Amino acid sequence: MAGLRPTRQRVALAELLFAGAHRHVSAEQLHAEAASARVNVSLATIYNSLHQFREAGLLREVAVDASRSYFDTDTSDHHHFYLEDEQRVIDIPASSIVIQNLPEPPRGMNITHVDVVVRVRKVRS
Repeated sequence: MAGLRPTRQRVALAELLFAGAHRHVSAEQLHAEAASARVNVSLATIYNSLHQFREAGLLREVAVDASRSYFDTDTSDHHHFYLEDEQRVIDIPASSIVIQNLPEPPRGMNITHVDVVVRVRKVRS
């Protein structure tokens, strides 16, 4: 229904991603899960599939920095904490953050959404 051809690998990855509760997963985490489930798939195929799922509206990408992204199975409007010590992402309800005074988008464009990632670290005593 998402417009993607249901290849064996995509179906196996979708089953791993969407079998349980909403979650945040990196490509490397999904690759390890696939290996544990005996799904033979390369890391490159996982990256490609995650981006295809995102483009189809099945996932949200949460970029925590230039080299690390997580993919969120909850596509509703919400924000995220990035727990730096654990390299983990958790949800912040959309109602917890008020965004005001957004700039006008460039001519011919609309703002589709605003992602807020709040980076946190354990307090060291």
